[in-house]
Amino acid sequence: MKYNKVINLVLGASMFMFGFLKFFNPFKGWYSVQMAAGQFDQVFYGLGIGGELTAGLALLLLTGVRQRISFGSYALFSTLASASVIVMMATATYVHLHPAVPADVLPLKIKPPIIPLFFLTAAIANIMILGKYYKLSKSKALL
Repeated sequence: MKYNKVINLVLGASMFMFGFLKFFNPFKGWYSVQMAAGQFDQVFYGLGIGGELTAGLALLLLTGVRQRISFGSYALFSTLASASVIVMMATATYVHLHPAVPADVLPLKIKPPIIPLFFLTAAIANIMILGKYYKLSKSKALL
């Protein structure tokens, strides 16, 4: 569970920070350009920020309350939060690769989606680790 805790903390803090920073310039301006150039409807502007804040906060809170809730509940909600990170990072990868989105409005000012793919991979690893521990917890319960 050590790896899961580290991934939850890193993903949670990062996602919350990404969402929070989008309320302030220059991040707010960059995000607006990304959404417009990526041809997303206006509704996705708020959904992106809300999703990042919610997923980040959920992962952080779940790490804090892990010992007070059942492992099944912890695994379910951590998996849902990680799955939402996967969707958001897949979307961010699309934005990075979209030809109309200029590199100067992207993190690190580069087109290759290094940051989104890193967090997407971390979220996938988190789900895989949770699945492994969930199977182990079920097999021990049967013994």
